[in-house]
Amino acid sequence: MKIRLKVWRQRGPKDTGGFKSYELSVSEDMSFLEMFDVLNEKLIREGKDPVAFDHDCREGICGMCSMVINGVAHGPRPATTTCQLHMRSFKDGDEIIVEPWRARAFPIIKDLVVDRSAFDVIQRAGGYVSVRTGAAPDANALPIGKDTADIAFDFAACIGCGACVAACPNASAMLFVGAKVAHLALLPQGQVERTQRVLRMVDAMDHAGFGGCTNHGECEAVCPKEIKVDAISLLNRELARAAIVSG
Repeated sequence: MKIRLKVWRQRGPKDTGGFKSYELSVSEDMSFLEMFDVLNEKLIREGKDPVAFDHDCREGICGMCSMVINGVAHGPRPATTTCQLHMRSFKDGDEIIVEPWRARAFPIIKDLVVDRSAFDVIQRAGGYVSVRTGAAPDANALPIGKDTADIAFDFAACIGCGACVAACPNASAMLFVGAKVAHLALLPQGQVERTQRVLRMVDAMDHAGFGGCTNHGECEAVCPKEIKVDAISLLNRELARAAIVSG
């Protein structure tokens, strides 16, 4: 199949970027990232600078493959990361427009690569358990209702890819922070640091320059792990609880 790519090219953070067009012949069985490998091999043979893009596991686990494809974070297929997207999702002769995540808190490094270290700062602010909670056998011995455990596990599935931020018109990180706060708030191991966790993580989110949530729901629509906006509701409840407890 033949496709026409329009790819955002930007040499560095301070440079003015723009779209460049490329024509390729690819197999419909290729993944989207394999298609980019083919493009880069072609560019290198021509003595041109290859397109910089993030990737690692290529199995939908790490969240690195951050691309906005035809205006949709991670592309047209729901619950799918870019690396799990295949060219059979497109048609012969299609024009495919590829951009980086667009958010003030995710500055562009080069081409399709953005700096998502703001997520790391938020995670370090409180997205962990630092107190002694015992070893694995002790965790297995703690009685936790199945419904609660299932909900906590669903929130823990967040891979921190940043698609929620890229899709939100406000560039809000509330779904990411909500998922990280929620899964620990629901489990016994997270109770000791529960109050300070949400206060520290929300403060870090605000300082990073992310926008606020205005209930558009775009974050849930593009999340490759199908994290629900219930995480944001739980985050707001945790924040209100923490304000009362610490106040």
